[in-house]
Amino acid sequence: MEVCRSLTTCKLSDVISPAFAESHRAVKSGKINELVEKGGRGSCKSSFVSVEIVLLLLKNPLIHACVFRKYGNTLRTTVYTQIVWAITQLGLTRKFRCTVSPMECTYLPTGQKIMFFGLDDPGKVKSIKVPFGYIGIDWFEELDQFDGPEQIRNVEQSTLRGGSFSFTFKSFNPPAMARNWANRYVLEKKPGQMVHHSTYLTAPPEWLGPRFIADAEHLKNTNPTGYRHEYLGEVVGSGTQVFENLQLRAITDAEIGQFDRVTNGVDWGWYPDPWAWNRMHYDAARRTLYLFDELTRNRTSNADTAALVKGRVPAGELLIADSAEEKSVSDYRSYGLNCRASEKGPGSVAYSMKWLQSLAAIVIDPGRCPDTAQEFSEYEYERDGKTGEVLQGYPDAANHHIDAVRYGTNKIWKRRGQ
Repeated sequence: MEVCRSLTTCKLSDVISPAFAESHRAVKSGKINELVEKGGRGSCKSSFVSVEIVLLLLKNPLIHACVFRKYGNTLRTTVYTQIVWAITQLGLTRKFRCTVSPMECTYLPTGQKIMFFGLDDPGKVKSIKVPFGYIGIDWFEELDQFDGPEQIRNVEQSTLRGGSFSFTFKSFNPPAMARNWANRYVLEKKPGQMVHHSTYLTAPPEWLGPRFIADAEHLKNTNPTGYRHEYLGEVVGSGTQVFENLQLRAITDAEIGQFDRVTNGVDWGWYPDPWAWNRMHYDAARRTLYLFDELTRNRTSNADTAALVKGRVPAGELLIADSAEEKSVSDYRSYGLNCRASEKGPGSVAYSMKWLQSLAAIVIDPGRCPDTAQEFSEYEYERDGKTGEVLQGYPDAANHHIDAVRYGTNKIWKRRGQ
């Protein structure tokens, strides 16, 4: 990677990995106000974010930037060094003054500042002052290490006040556990937000060096799960996850248009257990189940939930519901839905769960089905509190959409041995 002599002669392709071309265009266009960069080691996501912060600062002469990590004693050797690197790579060293006490980088032509803070001292964040203009950029590095979304919101509410422009960067290596708040966060749909995943495989090899690549290949051969987590940034769980065949990705309208074996499942509920509905398609040739629509409601009548379902499915499409509430099944029929009760029997729960686990893939669109994606990805076997041993059986908690999917596929797995 060559250092640019000046910004006017700098080719961004020399400092930004090709993997971030789409992210760069999205930031530059102004169509988003939050970019979440997640991925594995060596993906160059932190390098990319640091460059974008400097570029945004130069583009908006009235704004300042704040860079946050959980602990203040980690700033100097991580994000501060990263920003100094970006300034150098962009050929702007002579135009910035970078100091460590206070820890900040000042753009000399305008006086704009990039400031660094640890959230282990919240008082410093509340007392941030800028000499002019306003804070327009926040960067939360190692997002998963913060206390949770409320802490992040509190910081954003304190810093991003006033002015016509604001932007937030959030970057992290996904933790192994799906229930980590940062992993949950990226499954949520938020207006103005873009989520991007990158790995070392998308970075130019010469940027990483032969030792890095050799170490990655060694771990791939000796510990595939560790490799997937550390280098590919995958959420691999702790070894107790029930569903190891999940694929969380967007399911396009074009794909849905080709689905010809569509069914629906309903798990009855009121409060605190919710009513849950899912729409799905099973590709028998590929042994793949696609989950592409959901509804979740509390304290909602059968008439109202039936109306919701009728608004989402074609007339006559099959809906299979929990047989435990015969009256609710009858209600749905009276409201014009093609609803039938699921067929149960001894061991049906275990069999249906094992069938789901045996599929080549369960594809869930987290944008269309955020609650379903969360349930399936966080569903784990329980451990004995004293011995730590994994217990047999499936936990009957936080599994309402899982049950709806079991009911929706009832005709399929019943034919296969139950």
